Amino acid sequence: MCGIVGYVGPRQCVELIVGGLRKLEYRGYDSAGIAAIGPAGLKVVRAKGKLQNLVDRLVLEPLSGTTGIGHTRWATHGRPSEENAHPHAYQGVAVVHNGIIENHLQLRAELGAAGHVFSSETDTEIIAHLVAAALAAGALDLLAAVRTALARVRGTYAIAVVAEDRPGEVVAAKNASPLVIGHGQGENFLASDVPAILEHTRRVVYLEEGEVARLTAGRVELFTLAGAPVERAPRTIDWSAVAAEKDGHKHFMHKEIHEQPRAVTDTLRGRISLEQGDVVLDGLTLDEGWVRGLDRLTIVACGTSWHAGLAGRLMIEGLARLPVEVELASEFRNRDPLVGPKVLTLAISQSGETADTLAAVKVARARGSRAFAICNVVGAAIPRECDGGTLFTRAGPEIGVASTKAFTTQLAALFLLAVKLGRLRGTLTLAQARQQLEALRHLPKLMEQVVQAEAAVLPMARRCAAARDVLFLGRGAQYPVALEGALKLKEISYIHAEGYAAGEMKHGPIALIDEQLPVVVLATREPAYEKTLGNMEEVRARGGQVFAVVSEGDVHAASLAQLAITVPETTPLLAPLLTSIPLQFLAYHVADLKGTDVDQPRNLAKSVTVE
Repeated sequence: MCGIVGYVGPRQCVELIVGGLRKLEYRGYDSAGIAAIGPAGLKVVRAKGKLQNLVDRLVLEPLSGTTGIGHTRWATHGRPSEENAHPHAYQGVAVVHNGIIENHLQLRAELGAAGHVFSSETDTEIIAHLVAAALAAGALDLLAAVRTALARVRGTYAIAVVAEDRPGEVVAAKNASPLVIGHGQGENFLASDVPAILEHTRRVVYLEEGEVARLTAGRVELFTLAGAPVERAPRTIDWSAVAAEKDGHKHFMHKEIHEQPRAVTDTLRGRISLEQGDVVLDGLTLDEGWVRGLDRLTIVACGTSWHAGLAGRLMIEGLARLPVEVELASEFRNRDPLVGPKVLTLAISQSGETADTLAAVKVARARGSRAFAICNVVGAAIPRECDGGTLFTRAGPEIGVASTKAFTTQLAALFLLAVKLGRLRGTLTLAQARQQLEALRHLPKLMEQVVQAEAAVLPMARRCAAARDVLFLGRGAQYPVALEGALKLKEISYIHAEGYAAGEMKHGPIALIDEQLPVVVLATREPAYEKTLGNMEEVRARGGQVFAVVSEGDVHAASLAQLAITVPETTPLLAPLLTSIPLQFLAYHVADLKGTDVDQPRNLAKSVTVE
């Protein structure tokens, strides 16, 4: 998502920082800005939109200085605008920030009562105010002021801070958001990702959780938040610039599969209140009376987003007891759908530009339905068209054409919506909501376990790579995962694959089963678990190759498969966020073994903006 670049040394910093921000454009953003300390003191220039808009602004408002920080922002708090763009400055302190400050409203109220005046809607501006207050209160130096400020902050952050009366110094800190320091000769660099600084240095240090760094032209010092010094030698990066963007992964898709625990964490951050047993859906307007009066909810989506919608239907119907229809947007838009004022239309799209989904929203609104969106791109067409607001996933840019982290963050967002609707409609008690949200809160850790077990997929991938066809089976919440697994495999490996509801196997697909057909069964412990085991027995009886994804510790289900991959147990409605990961790895490794173009498969586009 957001990009950070910082510099301190003998060179003019602005062109260098702009060049670094260009290297991070692939991450996605909606505004950009630079702060530099020069002869005229601290100056900030910002612009909404693309980085070129900032470059054009710098022609009119030139900056000079040898210490500076820059940022490309992807909006979370506050709309995309020049006022909300980073860096944020207050009383000679400027800050750039990636992450989310969860207690920003409380801190804003306290600072406002103390006379602070804010100029943006962002959570980030709080940090500039806290640092300035610490300096005014007598903090020994900028490092001490940053540590004092961060002691009051709850949330995630990667920050870089400069102060007008501390020229020649940048202070940075990290908590659950990446930050890397580049060691130069008589100069030092800072960035949220290696590509931004690779042309200037290959000697880097990655900040660890809860660490603070002070950069001057001749020195880099690391400390804990408590102030204890940290010793860590730089490592040498030997990647190419393109490989650096992939963070050492062979393909963007592989990197994005690995990013899913972080992406889901970001999507959930600041939205869960266990104390209240509720969720805060920033960007959505949901009136309790209106929600209680709804007849149904209609989801419109395409491809992977449609699969997410199918899983979302089970979440919303199960927790909110609201009937849900899941429509292919390309079909919905071309008929006369029965929607109206008592139907909530929910559009799901990674890019927010999917032509059929955008058209479906317009059709629904023309018939009086209120439209909402789940989307990954701020400022896209679908969010702009939706009058009810948008719940933005925080997956960050997804470069690989085959969607991975967009899918799991959509599932997380749908679960949040289901809990919110359940609370508004009175179908979830406080205790029940807390139980569901507690399971959701722990999910990223379970996802990390699945990601780290990637090697278990390789034997299955080698078997499937030799197949002409592959069948995926699942029941309940695992049926959409079966569809998604088949889609991933056909998209990037060009092997024909079909996803089926396991109970439908005997109504046709069973005729395909022979010794040559791999059948991937999602057999986790769920309400129809015993019936799924029966399907596995039916495949075995006909000589089919049974591969399975099973719950951890389930020896029986694993014994029915030639190869089995285990995933941790969670609630059935959340299980798709775990079981989809092995299938993503399966498709990836099959495609890699076959030598296809994993990130840009033939005939496909990332954002389908045509009919």
